[in-house]
Amino acid sequence: MRILIEITHPAHVHFFRNPIRQLSAEGHEIRITSRDKDCTLDLLDRYGIEHRCLSRQLTGAGMARELIARNRALIKQAKAFKPDVIAGLGGICAAQVGRLLRIPSVVFYDTETAHLQNALTYPFASRVVVPECYRAWTPSRKTVRYRGYHELSYLHPKYFQPDLQIARKSGLDPDRDNFLLRLVSWKANHDIGRKGWSPELMDSVVSTLQSRGKVIISSEGELPDHLNDLRYNGDPAEIHHLLAYCRACIGESATMASEAAILGAPFVYANVQHVGYVIEQAEQYKMGIIPNNHEIATMAYAIENLLSKTREDYQILFQEMLSEVVDVCQFASLQITQAAESKKHPIRSRRDTAN
Repeated sequence: MRILIEITHPAHVHFFRNPIRQLSAEGHEIRITSRDKDCTLDLLDRYGIEHRCLSRQLTGAGMARELIARNRALIKQAKAFKPDVIAGLGGICAAQVGRLLRIPSVVFYDTETAHLQNALTYPFASRVVVPECYRAWTPSRKTVRYRGYHELSYLHPKYFQPDLQIARKSGLDPDRDNFLLRLVSWKANHDIGRKGWSPELMDSVVSTLQSRGKVIISSEGELPDHLNDLRYNGDPAEIHHLLAYCRACIGESATMASEAAILGAPFVYANVQHVGYVIEQAEQYKMGIIPNNHEIATMAYAIENLLSKTREDYQILFQEMLSEVVDVCQFASLQITQAAESKKHPIRSRRDTAN
């Protein structure tokens, strides 16, 4: 089988790298099309994944130009490679080009707040795969749901074991509690019209955490000069080793909040966009806190409340969560091959949901 996989974001590298390995081991021919965004290309090279870069990230008005150019480039790749299926995470181009060329497409996604992206993707996809906790509309008769989260594809204990030496090399201080503070760039298509923390809130959170241990900041954007000494300067591919040994993760990133939970570390997720998988991890499994607002006092209270439980408490909650999810790597691989053979393997579990 010939499989074309679109990888346009660093998180997509992590999600697909184990399914790529599994599908290749099964004898399928894989072609990866990539995008120059943040550390996406570096991660692909780091994992030894051959890829063809089709576009560079553009923001604002440039998003439409990039979409058109990328679709054209992907059409050329698909005509040359002749895939049996195109897969993507988010997958606007995978779905649109698949529909245009009559190639089955499977799109994985978990972000309900990406309204524009989803509107440009779901109607064209052959198969839409979302977690059970996904809370927005998905198209009837072609939706598959699963018990789990994207981050399990690469951080499940079956696929990832944290290394203390790598964590120490990445900045971990083993003699005290460590806190990873994650800030996002607010340049994604689902961030249009939104902004992040105020400088005052950032300083307050840093001060609160520094009173309890070491703070390491992973930021997609620039930091104020007085916080630059706290920036994570390790290998982007090794940050999960550090995260696994942190006392907690605090920040704006839903992905990193989920990654922390899956590694057994609690989170405070402070973002105006609430997504189903983080809500489930916080409310059902008690692995994190989502503050009602981003006032300084509210954030300080959330952090203190989070740290009122011990590491051992969170390990018990983590194991309970882990016992109830599927092997997302195997599940994703199966969805890709079944989408290519959709006439033989129709979607049996269909559910159309709305907010």
